[in-house]
Amino acid sequence: MLKTDENGRRVIVVGTRQSALALTQTGQVIEELQRLADEHGLDYGFEIHKIVTKGDRILDVTLSKVGGKGLFVKEIEQALLDGDIDMAVHSMKDMPSELPPGLINGAVPRRVDPRDCIITRGGIPLEKLPIGAAVGTSSLRRASQLKAYRPDLDIRSIRGNIDSRIRKLETEGLDAIVLAAAGLKRMGWEDRITEAVSEDVCLPAVGQGALGIECREGDADVRALLDLLNDSDTERTVAAERTFLGALNGGCQIPIGAHAVIRSREGGGLVMELTGMVGSPDGETILKEMRVGTDSEALGLEVAQALREMGAAEILAEIGG
Repeated sequence: MLKTDENGRRVIVVGTRQSALALTQTGQVIEELQRLADEHGLDYGFEIHKIVTKGDRILDVTLSKVGGKGLFVKEIEQALLDGDIDMAVHSMKDMPSELPPGLINGAVPRRVDPRDCIITRGGIPLEKLPIGAAVGTSSLRRASQLKAYRPDLDIRSIRGNIDSRIRKLETEGLDAIVLAAAGLKRMGWEDRITEAVSEDVCLPAVGQGALGIECREGDADVRALLDLLNDSDTERTVAAERTFLGALNGGCQIPIGAHAVIRSREGGGLVMELTGMVGSPDGETILKEMRVGTDSEALGLEVAQALREMGAAEILAEIGG
């Protein structure tokens, strides 16, 4: 049943994880949706509903060992299906490539910086970290690529929210940690970044830097509102990356990354460049391929197939992808 206030105005309930970053980016989305609603004469109110996910509960095990897809979204999606919330704000990189029947991605707002970044003690850049430096990350994708770039590094698994991982830089004797630049920028913590990591060194996660606003397929009011927030360029590039991920059946257990960018606009259409990566967990093998195209789905499938032919199929089979 839809929620209304005392004046009969619809109150749109927005589901989110309860971390500081999740609440911050949800607040930013609500602020923009309220502005758009007012601008278009739509009388809505908004309310935040915090939800704890499986990925939030299990913090003493690496993501790759927890297993399964949608570790940070399943409980939120169930709340959507049950009607407890009307939309959900996710970090796009947490969203599985396939959504449950009845749910859709209602909007993909303009993307923030998609790159990984490094925070080091003393502000030492990645290239100049001492031999054997301890680097913390919760991501197999980051670990694989960092091992390939600097096999001498001591890659250590750390879990937790963005603020707790920054604290672990000091409390766990780490020399550096790797995080998504977008999260730090959304929190207003950009000054803590030592440097952005080149995509030549570490290709981002699928959808990194983008948000996905999920809603019920049949909720016409919410879908119309979210249409106003959607950024079509980001939607198309992220769709290419997510098609690539789905074609390889990728999840947290596989070192896999992708980034699509718009290179030109020809005859009213977009020309995109998609780079995809599959690596072995030990960093011994890193496979990358870049292709150019105009159709998101076709481009994602093309890059996935190219990597399979290069040897990604064997890596995926060995890991269990």
